[in-house]
Amino acid sequence: MTRMLRVATRGSALARAQTGHVVQALVAATGVEVETIVIASEGDRSKESLSSLGGTGVFASALREALVAGECDLIVHSLKDLPTADYPGLVIGAVPVREDARDALCARDGLTLDELPEGARVGTGSPRRVAQLLSLRPDLTIVDIRGNVDTRLGRVASGDLDAVVLASAGLARLGRLDAASELFALELWPTAPGQGALAIETREGDSIPELLSIEHPPTRTAVLAERAVLAALEAGCAAPIGASALVEGDELQLSATVYQPDGEAELGCERSASLLGDDLVVAGLLGQAVAAQLLEDGAAEIAPVGPESGAQASGGGADLPGGTE
Repeated sequence: MTRMLRVATRGSALARAQTGHVVQALVAATGVEVETIVIASEGDRSKESLSSLGGTGVFASALREALVAGECDLIVHSLKDLPTADYPGLVIGAVPVREDARDALCARDGLTLDELPEGARVGTGSPRRVAQLLSLRPDLTIVDIRGNVDTRLGRVASGDLDAVVLASAGLARLGRLDAASELFALELWPTAPGQGALAIETREGDSIPELLSIEHPPTRTAVLAERAVLAALEAGCAAPIGASALVEGDELQLSATVYQPDGEAELGCERSASLLGDDLVVAGLLGQAVAAQLLEDGAAEIAPVGPESGAQASGGGADLPGGTE
């Protein structure tokens, strides 16, 4: 008898596309039969701001409840959507190879950020992206937006906006990367912890050996380090934080930046560590060390981070989740 796995996803076009990639990889590698189940979240239904809904974790909660209830065997998330705190009874069963983690500018007439006219209207729902945009172009008019990729790109096509900033990974998964007029280098424009990566979550104790076929250890190590920064900073959904990690041979490199919300100040830290022991332990410790250095250098003075901020680490650095980017 053929084994059947039930995989749950959000209903957005991007979430379905991401889940489709995971399903195809599982089937191709193992021959397992897969049923896809679509579940709507409060974040999908509501038009309220993410901060008022409780942060990016609102997009993961409905899927997690379905998994705990036994309505499915796996759930697929944009990893940056997942709160950094553990969820009782659930574990990340696999992290596939990461897509491009960069942000993309999608501007009218193929313009770059430098070429946008003074006062240009640029749309984003991410406090991090707002800070980064204003740090480079304080003359821009930033417009708070929500909606799926087509909705956002449509506002540029209609002339309502001059540009929007989206995750290049989401554009690529939807076959819309041609809409990007510029890709921002991670060295100058770090993105949300976990951006570009997917997480397949399962119930703790469940044996799903098929997941080994799509696990990518270097990606898991890198995103764990990035998320460890976010967790150690105790950053909530209003904190503009970017982080970027890379595994190069036996070395893990990590950089993180905390931005003042208006873009007028920023504070960064870069460190590396040798991966000669347990990679995940090293990644966690490196992330904590980078966060500690940022706090020591005064990160809490320019952004809502640290134990005095009153924030709870909610997700991947306050960006709208992959299902809508």
